[in-house]
Amino acid sequence: MLKERVITAIVLAAAFLLALFMAPGWLWTGLVLAAVWVAAAEWGRLSGLQQSTLKLYGAALLLTMGGILWLDTQFGASGKTWLHLPFYVLSVMVWVFAVPAWLISGWRPQMRCLLAATGALIIWGFAFALLDLRDYNPWALLFAMCMVWIADIAAYFSGRRFGKTKLAPSISPGKTWEGVFGALAAVSLFVVGCWLAGWLDAYPRFFPGMVMASWWWVGLSVIGDLFESAIKRQAGVKDSGALLPGHGGLLDRIDALTSTLPFAALALMLQRLE
Repeated sequence: MLKERVITAIVLAAAFLLALFMAPGWLWTGLVLAAVWVAAAEWGRLSGLQQSTLKLYGAALLLTMGGILWLDTQFGASGKTWLHLPFYVLSVMVWVFAVPAWLISGWRPQMRCLLAATGALIIWGFAFALLDLRDYNPWALLFAMCMVWIADIAAYFSGRRFGKTKLAPSISPGKTWEGVFGALAAVSLFVVGCWLAGWLDAYPRFFPGMVMASWWWVGLSVIGDLFESAIKRQAGVKDSGALLPGHGGLLDRIDALTSTLPFAALALMLQRLE
């Protein structure tokens, strides 16, 4: 099982890096839209949508994105910013207000349309962030994603070695506060290392804030992970799908990215409005 997970992770990482730095814009967009289709299918099943409705749900998400991307070509960079901004604002509001309240209250909504709509906002925010951050700078996207991956790996190993205090036993029994603290330490070291290496020397006065932001990043990634776990628990399944050998479905691999990347993209959009 572990060997299968490692092999899949290596193949995915290699394919992702190749696409991130080598793929032309149209191919990257196509890959993102393909990810939207898969994520929509998985979220639709978790939401309890009937098989006949799943394709309509996925098509609705794709058509909306396709329409916005077409409008991007008609209105230029400024129009693109205003077109994408609402998706980031809505996604951020979901993660800052709705999801924490959802998790704290232990709410288990039975309204399929509500679950489906929540998933749509989450998937759109993630997908547009992949496009906009990569368009701005592939390294910026990789940096944001690396913080999530490092936090995830550190939380896993520190949790296994030192984990005693359960983080949210009713949602995800394997997660511990010791794992969270390990993730905080790891991403802090990562940011400091990037700064010492000169990768962040263009922003010296923002450096303390970037360390603090990395802690916020860990919190967001934990919330994203817990929320998908809660939705899967409600649906009565272990994984969101079986697309990735040893890893489950696509949502199982991007849960923490869906809760973090929209924040980075929103910051980029707001910067462009200044």
